[in-house]
Amino acid sequence: MEDAYVVMLVALFALAVTDLVVGVSNDAINFLNSAIGSKAISMRNILIVASIGVGVGAVFSSGLMEVARKGIFVPGEFYFEEIMIIFMAVMITDVLLLDFFNSMGLPTSTTVSIVFELLGAAVSIAVIKTYGETGDLSMLYNYINTEKATEIVVGILMAVVIAFIVGAIVQYCSRLVFSFQYEEKIKYIGAIFGGLSLTSILYFILIKGLKSVSFISDEFVAFVNGNTLLIIAIALVFFTLLSQLLMSVFKVNILKAIIVVGTFALALAFAGNDLVNFIGVPIAAWQSFELWQSAHAATGAMPSEFLMTGLAGEVPSPTLLLVLAGGVMVATIWFSAKARSVVETGVNLSRQGDGAERFEPNIVSRSIVRYSIFFGNMVSAVTPGRVRNYVEDKFKKPEYLLKSRRKDMPAFDMVRAAVNLVVASILISIGTNYKLPLSTTYVTFMVAMGTSLADRAWDRESAVYRVAGVVNVIGGWFVTAIVAFVAAASFAAVIYFGGVVAISILIGLAIVLITRSAFIHKRKEKEKAEKVPFDPTEIVSIQGIVQETSKNISSIIKGVNNMYSKTVDNLGYHDRGKLKKNKKAIKKLEKEIDELKSNVFYFIKSVDDSNLDSSKFYILNLDYLQDMVQSIGFITRNSYNHVNNNHKNLKFNQVKDLKKIDEKLQVLFDDIQDLFENQAFEEISKIVDEKQQLMEDVSILIENQIERIRTSETSPKNAQLYFGLLLETKDLISSTMGLLQLFEEFHVQMKKLL
Repeated sequence: MEDAYVVMLVALFALAVTDLVVGVSNDAINFLNSAIGSKAISMRNILIVASIGVGVGAVFSSGLMEVARKGIFVPGEFYFEEIMIIFMAVMITDVLLLDFFNSMGLPTSTTVSIVFELLGAAVSIAVIKTYGETGDLSMLYNYINTEKATEIVVGILMAVVIAFIVGAIVQYCSRLVFSFQYEEKIKYIGAIFGGLSLTSILYFILIKGLKSVSFISDEFVAFVNGNTLLIIAIALVFFTLLSQLLMSVFKVNILKAIIVVGTFALALAFAGNDLVNFIGVPIAAWQSFELWQSAHAATGAMPSEFLMTGLAGEVPSPTLLLVLAGGVMVATIWFSAKARSVVETGVNLSRQGDGAERFEPNIVSRSIVRYSIFFGNMVSAVTPGRVRNYVEDKFKKPEYLLKSRRKDMPAFDMVRAAVNLVVASILISIGTNYKLPLSTTYVTFMVAMGTSLADRAWDRESAVYRVAGVVNVIGGWFVTAIVAFVAAASFAAVIYFGGVVAISILIGLAIVLITRSAFIHKRKEKEKAEKVPFDPTEIVSIQGIVQETSKNISSIIKGVNNMYSKTVDNLGYHDRGKLKKNKKAIKKLEKEIDELKSNVFYFIKSVDDSNLDSSKFYILNLDYLQDMVQSIGFITRNSYNHVNNNHKNLKFNQVKDLKKIDEKLQVLFDDIQDLFENQAFEEISKIVDEKQQLMEDVSILIENQIERIRTSETSPKNAQLYFGLLLETKDLISSTMGLLQLFEEFHVQMKKLL
């Protein structure tokens, strides 16, 4: 019997290591997004600062696992056997849930997930106990700490709203002071800003970061709490003078210093306080096992008879485990690709420039933006003209933001990055001081969104997409709570009735899903790495324009070629599943075209005055590529709809004819792809001359189908689909040849100029 629980403990600690990896991958956004987005320091130095903060926070944390042991449920109401079931269900759920959010690239809260998982699993076991024993659920509240759970939910909702509003107000005021051309003003008021910022971060470290450090005495904590105002005043004077010294003598950019210190502070607090979310449950299980083992040796108590009243006390975690956990966290920060995906979501939603947006608008985002514009117009109407002009001057963006889409550009400037870190630090400090349950993820993310709004990063061009992103992320937070509760409750019930077999199946399922997720994410990252970001500074010359358009044409031709062949093959086999995949895959080509179209503005802005004719060529080039994608999109979607509606299969001769066209198109597209990849533009005329035969082949098939209808065709839906495919194939060939002729004319013209 004892061996079975030892195996469960081993499984729990193995899950804890996995949970550390997936958890840190998600919470990395807490302390990396401002530094990464502003590019204040190199990525390597950002990771070094974060690693030091995480390491210090983990090593010196006392790690009192209150939430895992007694914060959500009443341990004295559960037997050891039931407690182990609860902990096992929680860990399996947490690993799967956080890995899912990492794969989606969405930030969520490890605090919320662990709380609602504990709540769900405890409620599930409590329901089984009370209903099984008495058939009455009225005593369920005796098992659950409802007051604490309610406090956490309310605290999180308040933190989301307050963080957004405060972040917006502070950033608005900061921008009025510094404007976007802050380089000159920072020389005069940078010391005061540095003093205020560094003092706030120090207060944050003392109140939040070091509150659980094991070697800090109670006397020191009491001294800090009793002399807070004096400490702040002294620190303000000291850091103001230090900031001036760093700026004047050592020529240090004080904003960079604030960002570095702020990143360290958030990393310290994250590791020192959120570590319990990852290893609290297995450590609580270990402590439970030791309590039962002692009782069993003394009295022979069985797992189903020993109540876990002993978990109600305060038991610090072993220092060695905290050190090991800190090491795993540091390694994850350096090597986790999913951590970078989560960070990118926050950075992209708060970036200053516009461009390709990740999230699609929805009815909520459109309504919010529409009424916000209406409210803004009302405020503007009653604001004096002199005040409006002053504000507009302060928020006037630098010219480079309007012209450039360089891939190495910061997402936002260092003023906003510093405000993000300082405001988040202050809010978390205040919440901790008043013992309010806060999620560092939620506070940091919402502050960043508030500062983005105030900084006019969400303008009329991007607001509806950014708001949709924020709505999706916030919606994901509520989904976290609901899914965590339901999944943990379900797993607990399965383990309760299924025993060791159920545990083995669930752990196996977790391994399979996480492994599959890792492979999928790796494939997506590889595809992303192969796609070179648009940079107008690299295509201002004729050679650059030729290279950019050649790359675009080759990529689209390759996608169209693959999609046409797959659609014809799958239509011939009447394979609904694969046609559905084709229909989804076509969106990738359409998105690629949309991204190219979104870059036209920056291309025209960046091109040399001597190459203005190339702008027209670039636009017409995109027009032909869009026509090609629209044609293949029609072919793919209509083929799927035909099969999905259970219409008759195309006849053998029809499929055979389409396959012949497909084979000829493959040869044509392969030649075009090779032509542009090798930039062998002299071959264009040869390919164009061959297109007439292919067009005639399609025309002959159309005539043959007309004859079939008059003699043997009995299915109007088949005829409709077949005609549609042939006509769109004809349009596809025509667009392809138009593109080649356009490129040939441009190439000849440019050769004359050179």
